[in-house]
Amino acid sequence: MTGIQQEKARLLRELHRPGEPLVLANAWDAVSARLVAAAGARAVATASASVAWTLGSPDGGGADREQVLAQTALVVRAVELPVTADLESGYAPTAAGVGETVAALLATGAVGVNLEDEGRPLAEAAERIAAARAAADAAGVPAFVNGRTDVFLHQLGEPEGRLDEAVRRLRAYVEAGADGVFVPGVADPATIAALVEAVPAPLNVLAGPGSPSVPELAKLGVARVSLGPGLAKAAFAAVRRAAEEVYASGTYTALDGGLTYQELNGLFRD
Repeated sequence: MTGIQQEKARLLRELHRPGEPLVLANAWDAVSARLVAAAGARAVATASASVAWTLGSPDGGGADREQVLAQTALVVRAVELPVTADLESGYAPTAAGVGETVAALLATGAVGVNLEDEGRPLAEAAERIAAARAAADAAGVPAFVNGRTDVFLHQLGEPEGRLDEAVRRLRAYVEAGADGVFVPGVADPATIAALVEAVPAPLNVLAGPGSPSVPELAKLGVARVSLGPGLAKAAFAAVRRAAEEVYASGTYTALDGGLTYQELNGLFRD
């Protein structure tokens, strides 16, 4: 732990302001992190799916913890901004293991972590949040712990009960030590407003095509807006288009509009 890391952690906390959301265009490697930073980001976040795909693994438990942490370290070294990492459910079967993962994450210089509940029993999920909080406290880093519920994303339970179940879970995560809460899978303004009202912590939503705009989310009281794997999906789609074109027709029009060699090389000429 260093004074610089503590300052970055404090800054990340301060950036979570309801009505003035922190916008995170999630990165997955050094290049994407520097491009996001250059675009005006105030902090950089990784997306677990984007990182897993880059490592040649499926999202949802397929990635190796040590490889994910090493990839996160590349992102941390690439930017001066606070970095928060999406670590799925902690890459560990037990709460103690989650604590070990978070301790190792903080050793990379990151100052925030996302932890998913993956539909686990509430007590177990809350225990994992508490372990993350304890690991951060032990390291002396006021890391931002973001507790995520997948109730809406995976459509758990009956539709009419999902809001109440999400609120029940999120409140428990806050009590366990979460600084913020993340509810992917919601785009309905009324549901978002209800979550803001019911949970005493900054709300993070996942945004993309069909979601309310950032200004609209700000009016609803959202404190953090994430793109998740959206950037990676767009980037990989560009790779596929260009590859399919050259192999199908022998032409290269899909390469038009790409960044120049000088632009990309210049990202690393400090």
